[in-house]
Amino acid sequence: MPPRRRPQHTQETIDQQLQQIHLLDASSSSENLEQLGPIIKQIHANRQQEVYLRNLQALIEAKDSEIETICTENYQEFISSVSTLFTIKSYTTSLREQISTLNESVAHLGKGLVEKKRTLLQSKKTAANLDEAIDTLQASLKLLDVVDRIGEMIKEGRFWSALRSLEDIQAMPLTSLSQTPLYQHLLSSLPSLRMQLQNSVTASMKQWLLEIRNVTGTAMDARTRKWKSRRDRDPMLRLSRVGSAVEMVTYEKDRYNKIQVDFQPLYQCIHIYMSLDSLDDLRTSYQADRKARYLILPTPLSLSSLPALIQEICGFFIIESHVLETTSGFRSEREVEELWDAVMARLSSAISSAMAEQKDSDTFLSVKECMTAFVMTLESYSYSTQSLRSLTLVLFEKYAGLVETQLSRELDEVVFKDDYLPMQVTTASERDSVLSGVWLSASELESLSKSALPLNLPWSQSFYLWCQDIRTFIQKFYQFVEGVSQHHGNIDDLLSRSLDKLLSNHISDSINKRLQSTSALSQIAQIVTNLEYLEIACTELGPANLGSAQRGGTIRLAPSPFSEPFQQARRRITALISSKLDDFFDLSEYDWTPQGREDMPSMYLYELVNWLTTVVDSLALKDTYKDEAYKGAVGYIAECLMNFMIGPNVPAMNENAIANIVTDLKFLEGEVARIGREHLNSSFVELHSMAKIVLSDSVHDYLNASLRQTSYVEIKPKRLQALLEKLAKYGASRRDGLSREKGEKRRKEAEALSKLNLTYPSI
Repeated sequence: MPPRRRPQHTQETIDQQLQQIHLLDASSSSENLEQLGPIIKQIHANRQQEVYLRNLQALIEAKDSEIETICTENYQEFISSVSTLFTIKSYTTSLREQISTLNESVAHLGKGLVEKKRTLLQSKKTAANLDEAIDTLQASLKLLDVVDRIGEMIKEGRFWSALRSLEDIQAMPLTSLSQTPLYQHLLSSLPSLRMQLQNSVTASMKQWLLEIRNVTGTAMDARTRKWKSRRDRDPMLRLSRVGSAVEMVTYEKDRYNKIQVDFQPLYQCIHIYMSLDSLDDLRTSYQADRKARYLILPTPLSLSSLPALIQEICGFFIIESHVLETTSGFRSEREVEELWDAVMARLSSAISSAMAEQKDSDTFLSVKECMTAFVMTLESYSYSTQSLRSLTLVLFEKYAGLVETQLSRELDEVVFKDDYLPMQVTTASERDSVLSGVWLSASELESLSKSALPLNLPWSQSFYLWCQDIRTFIQKFYQFVEGVSQHHGNIDDLLSRSLDKLLSNHISDSINKRLQSTSALSQIAQIVTNLEYLEIACTELGPANLGSAQRGGTIRLAPSPFSEPFQQARRRITALISSKLDDFFDLSEYDWTPQGREDMPSMYLYELVNWLTTVVDSLALKDTYKDEAYKGAVGYIAECLMNFMIGPNVPAMNENAIANIVTDLKFLEGEVARIGREHLNSSFVELHSMAKIVLSDSVHDYLNASLRQTSYVEIKPKRLQALLEKLAKYGASRRDGLSREKGEKRRKEAEALSKLNLTYPSI
């Protein structure tokens, strides 16, 4: 490998390197000595230090030689320039000395003139100070006069002028007066003047609030008084109260609750406080005063003072509504609503407490009328009256309960005082008066209206009085409801419940009690007729008759409110007839072991049938109820005859007695058919079938399951067994062999039936 050649350093290469690092660059203001590092490092790496230093020294000597040559060429010109500069310096020194001499001469001559000018300027300054003092004194006098007049204007109530004067003082431009102690003293008195102005305008506003209390409260009172006057003049309006449909239409036409109130004192106060940057203080004070006025109501509340209190509250919130609408930022809607809600809560609580023990229905109406006028008036100013409407509904429930209690006593009294005889009318006017006071179907009303006089009406006095009492209750009910715009469903449901309670708890219960103490069939029949007409009246108690049509509601009474007294009356008729039938059966005197059979029925049955048909047909009842009475009587007769055949009172009998009973049955069936009620003979089927089995000696057919299910389904095995046992006892008591043999046969048949009962207990 050939040896590496070392680089050769000449003066040219060294010069280039020094130029690159600005060591030989005359135009460069900095020396980049950091670039010497790589050059020196390369020299040491190549071990050419001595060669490099020799070449560098040769370069330095060459540069020194160039510098010396340049200095030698310009030396003469430099010497010449220095000589010229020394000549100029001597001329300058001479001129400075001459100027100093002239200055001293001028200063000596102007010294006297300066003293005279200084004296003149001092005189002018003194005169100016005097003029300024005079102006300041005059301005001070004017300012004092303005301050004095501000106090007088406040006392005279000229708050606008006083405010403008204060603003003028504050807006005065800066003058010499501004620096005087008097002006500073006057400025320090301005806060007291502002406070005096605030206090005076606040007192004026409070006096205004006090004066308008009686004025604004007349809005509701005027409405009530004017309607009362109109109602007294017009008989057709006697039942219409404040809040009724007629009154509201009239109120919309007249609008007599418009009142004139001057709000200038309030607006003036707001403006002055706003100008004095104290509106927040006025707002806070106003809110506190208004809140403190009604948040504490009199306890306990006297009902005699309620109208005046409500009128005052009404005026109070009319003012609040107007202030809220006509001012910006002075009263917030939330503050007014909170105050309204708080006052309404306390008012509702006070009224509820005052009415808690009240028993006079007229007082309830007066309170309701007062509240209705209040609600109607304040609703026109967009206040929420839901709490008062709820309170009105609560008061109405108490009122309805009070009226209901009063009416219930009257209804109970009517039930027990009635003689239950048909009501009689003798004149057309009397008939029309009675018919207009009861609720009937249109067809029956027309029929009774055309009936000849004198007329016995279908109902008794109690039905007419019931209708009158219920009508009175409804009128009192709607006297309270008028003007109450609560959801009609609440009111009508309450009326429905009250009517249901009156009908069921009083009329129905009272009739049930009267039925228990009544033994006259004619009176019970009249009670049934009255109940029928009461049910018709209940169906006619619709919106048109009750007055609820004006509210859009519907009255829903409980279905069949008189079902219990109806059943009780029918049961009572059946029981009385059965009681009388028992008397006839006690006189029957049957021979249960006769030696022969009778061709004619028992004599007591003639009297029984004659009495039954006479009594039932004479009852003032519909055929439906007469048929029910006959059915009960026929069923009871069949039960009594069955009791003879199977009951314990007859220990034994023979076939002849059974044949005699069959004869009586045929007679009874004939009589029942004669009066047109043949369908009631079904009550005798079991008696006929049992007698037939015994008389035809066909017990074995009954023991046959298929025949029993087809031909003798109406016969109960236990009853047939009891009859056979009586026949067996009769046979066993006889001495002849034939009778004893037949008695033994009946005993065995009875035992077979007893086994049938054990095998088929449900038969």
